[in-house]
Amino acid sequence: MSQTHEVTNQVPPHHGYDAAADLALLEATAREGAGWAAAEMHEIGVLAGSEQAAEWGRLVNENPPVLRTHDRFGRRIDEVEFHPYWHELMREAVGHGLHAAPWRDDRPGAHVARAAKFYIWGQVEAGHSCPVSMTYAAVPALRAAPDLARWLEPLLASREYDFGLRRPDTKRGLIAGMSMTEKQGGSDVRANTTTAIPDADGTYRLTGHKWFTSAPMSDVFLTLAQAPGGLSCFLLPRVLPDGSRNRIQLQRLKDKLGNRSNASAEIEYDEAFGWLVGEEGRGVATIIEMVNMTRLDCVLGAASGMRLGLIRAVHHATHRRAFGSALIDQPLMRNVLADLALESEAATTVALRLAGATDRVVAGDTDEALLRRLGLAVTKYWVCKRGPAHAAEALECLGGNGYIEESGMPRLYREAPLASIWEGSGNVAALDSLRAMTRQPETVEAFFAEVEQSAGVNRHLDAAVAGLRKQLADPAEAEYRARGLTETMALVLQGSLLQRHAPAAVADAFCVSRLGGEHGNAFGTLPLGVDTTAILDRARTVAV
Repeated sequence: MSQTHEVTNQVPPHHGYDAAADLALLEATAREGAGWAAAEMHEIGVLAGSEQAAEWGRLVNENPPVLRTHDRFGRRIDEVEFHPYWHELMREAVGHGLHAAPWRDDRPGAHVARAAKFYIWGQVEAGHSCPVSMTYAAVPALRAAPDLARWLEPLLASREYDFGLRRPDTKRGLIAGMSMTEKQGGSDVRANTTTAIPDADGTYRLTGHKWFTSAPMSDVFLTLAQAPGGLSCFLLPRVLPDGSRNRIQLQRLKDKLGNRSNASAEIEYDEAFGWLVGEEGRGVATIIEMVNMTRLDCVLGAASGMRLGLIRAVHHATHRRAFGSALIDQPLMRNVLADLALESEAATTVALRLAGATDRVVAGDTDEALLRRLGLAVTKYWVCKRGPAHAAEALECLGGNGYIEESGMPRLYREAPLASIWEGSGNVAALDSLRAMTRQPETVEAFFAEVEQSAGVNRHLDAAVAGLRKQLADPAEAEYRARGLTETMALVLQGSLLQRHAPAAVADAFCVSRLGGEHGNAFGTLPLGVDTTAILDRARTVAV
């Protein structure tokens, strides 16, 4: 066929950059005590920005996991097959300590370093972040059973990824999953019907089902079941100490909107073997710390997705021309991109602040524990809720090209709602914010102590803080108003952090738009006077 036209004005692939060269992230990581991790952040950042890693991410989503319930002889095996690149992604994640490694690291800032790398590497592919996150979150819950923790924690924290169903004590490293929700209850785990019957040797036999089981190929699972003493937490291995398979049957894998590289299963327990973790009847209290850790990762995951959408939109606008000039030089596009950049930086900053709180809580700081309790709830609600809108706008910056699978933007868009649903959807997170304030009023004091460190710096922020105090003093219809209250708290927290730590162009634009009322309902409605050049300069990627 003869050449019919010359290809021009197409944007080059967005590869060959350092995903860790993110000023908001680097500044926050150093500020929260993990500046020592910069070299490893850049190491994983260069890989994350490579063409090779992008190909891994593409192929594991185009070739999702497959459930094999039986072998060719008819024996039940309940195994999940993955594309080989899934294991490459997991190997890099585990090797860089994105899982439980911080629990065995005494350096100040270990959890911040892990959070920063989780944020960077999640931009390659979000699905495999799920088992990585579960493994991280399992350790504090497992410590309610000291003997189990002494045995399994070193393996969960190991930097060796050792895939395959074998006895835990024969493996070089373990991955943990979680099974809590059931058909009849969902987030209402107290409605669970799975039973746990104690044996004479102190172990239990569990019978029932789980509607969503994260990462069913994991080595061990934390789960909830009704024991004689009430709802309790248990640890179930996939392979028993004698080498036989535990009686955990994978019924089917979920056909999900996004997160397609990761397996999520419906399972049944048929007198499955388990160890009690914590006390009978204290299942929710035991597993709540795991929930807190996974909620932190929901915020990190949402912030990571925003960063990816932003840099792809900026890259496209830099190289694409329309109506005589580059898109990024056109005023309305600059408004949109700067608005996306503000949202991204605010999400990154608050996520790393909460990771820093986690480090300090682990070290015994009770004030930080109060801030983290409420801060995680409000931030989980708002940052994760903003993810889908941010992804949609970033996709639209690419126009029709963004709607095509090859751009990678549809995968980002499909992934975006998950963080808001996982570990409690919007209503659950908003109501949990109210619960924290009602049951622990001191969390409110800790929250205001944090945000009032910025008092007197920005009039919009000051007015929002004063208005928030009035709202919280009015208990009328608090549950009905929970989303509005939670949103305002999250915005105030973000605005306060930006006023203290971000350049004035970023902090003031965020406060005037999000708190000062000078913003519409869509991205790209920043008021006049915003320094879009300074904001966008912080968002650009750096070639390597």
